[in-house]
Amino acid sequence: MMALTADMVVRTEGSADDPEHGSEASGRSDAVRGVRNYGRRRPAHASSSNRRSDNGSGWLFLRDLIIYCVIPLLVVFTLFASYRIPSGSMMDTIEVGDRVLVTRLEPRLMKPRRGDVVVFKDPAHWLDDKNENMFTDTLIKRLIGLPGDTVECSGKGAPVKVNGVPINETSYLKPGVNPSDFAFKVKVSAGNVFVMGDNRANSADSRWHADDGNDGLVPVHDIKGKGLLTFWPLGRFGALQSHHEVFDAVPAQAVS
Repeated sequence: MMALTADMVVRTEGSADDPEHGSEASGRSDAVRGVRNYGRRRPAHASSSNRRSDNGSGWLFLRDLIIYCVIPLLVVFTLFASYRIPSGSMMDTIEVGDRVLVTRLEPRLMKPRRGDVVVFKDPAHWLDDKNENMFTDTLIKRLIGLPGDTVECSGKGAPVKVNGVPINETSYLKPGVNPSDFAFKVKVSAGNVFVMGDNRANSADSRWHADDGNDGLVPVHDIKGKGLLTFWPLGRFGALQSHHEVFDAVPAQAVS
């Protein structure tokens, strides 16, 4: 009843049938509508505020893009690289056509270790006779000797010796391949390393380049990184094992 009564009063005060109060009531009604609509009006500064808001949202998006996309990509490309392997010198560890992920932390922040699979710049035109590598100057081998080491082999199936200690390389050598089919001996000079492929019968490594002006050694500063894993094709996905245990018995200095 209260709501009905109030409604009747309002309509009576604003009734056009009342000659004395009709215009006055109409004016008050317009005023009421004006008051009600006033709260719905957009302030004069609303459009500029929206523009500032839009600009702020754009900067926030750009900031998030840099933080969550650009910076991580820069980190990835700074710390890692990938290489396609075109030859069989590292079989069966790495097959022809495998793509290998490499960390660039070695040797810059991590010291190279015996057994590491390393990617390095061609130190002395080793690839001149390799047609399959004509579009690259990068090789991949296993690090066998560090600076100060003496690496040698008597050939004909004899084991490789590092600092006088024979090493058992069956964990990574291609099955049926000898450690070396010919004899060699080299003292690794400072700032260099001695490398060999796991497929010794098809690897033109340090043994083959003793006359390159640096005894077939690879300068440490030419190492681009250490191989971490093969990631393509997917059926070949897996970690590249360094097999550091093979060298556990090797002393730091040559055995007299």
